[in-house]
Amino acid sequence: MDLNLKGKYALICGSTQGIGKAAAIELALLGANVILLARNEEKLKTVLTELDHSKGQSHAFISADFTDADALKKKIETYLKEHPAIHILVNNTGGPPAGPALSAAVSEFLQAFNNHLVCNHILVQALVPGMKAAKFGRIVNVISTSVKQPIPGLGVSNTIRAAVGNWSKTLASELAAFGITVNNVLPGAANTIRLQSIFENKAEKNKKSVEEIKQEMIAEIPAGRIAEANEVANAIAFLVSPAASYITGINVPVDGGRTLCL
Repeated sequence: MDLNLKGKYALICGSTQGIGKAAAIELALLGANVILLARNEEKLKTVLTELDHSKGQSHAFISADFTDADALKKKIETYLKEHPAIHILVNNTGGPPAGPALSAAVSEFLQAFNNHLVCNHILVQALVPGMKAAKFGRIVNVISTSVKQPIPGLGVSNTIRAAVGNWSKTLASELAAFGITVNNVLPGAANTIRLQSIFENKAEKNKKSVEEIKQEMIAEIPAGRIAEANEVANAIAFLVSPAASYITGINVPVDGGRTLCL
């Protein structure tokens, strides 16, 4: 099975922590030249030092904030003018704040739509020409199992993640003929800062301890534990590899069996 990414360039969003950082580490180990993208330049520089260089890779980073789509567009266009084409894109952005859909302000939906779908789309439009020229492209969107089964208390996230899922499926059909695949990885409960924040919000709202909330979630997971970020990264790594060349337009839950539907 060909998992070799030597000679490939991979742009990974949200790569200073959690699933994004784990994906960057894994793709570098497979030989990819990794371009980190996040807003905190100091954290980007730190992660850069943690990436494998044993296969002659040349890693880099782009500092950009997804709350400013126009600035992101300018930065990625500037980068591409001065660097080789990018073959792999991992769209990964922290989720919107928790809360019911009914009480969410319109501005919360608009901001989440901008952060998740609009910015993803800007990156895809910028990178696809290079993927077409190389006759090789991999786009993986890290979304959520809420695409299959809405999660209580995550009203804005449920709504926007579903939009990203359908955008992705549409792109998969449009790009398949060019050797470009588009897939979604759907993390369940993964050991990240985002999950810790959800635990804390639920604990405060329900007058329980964080540990009680955590154990309630674990009780819903057939695997009996919360995932580590690298376990989600492994799924991403396979989907961006040459071995996954005939897999496109799918959702891959990485949730220990928690999602109840197929």
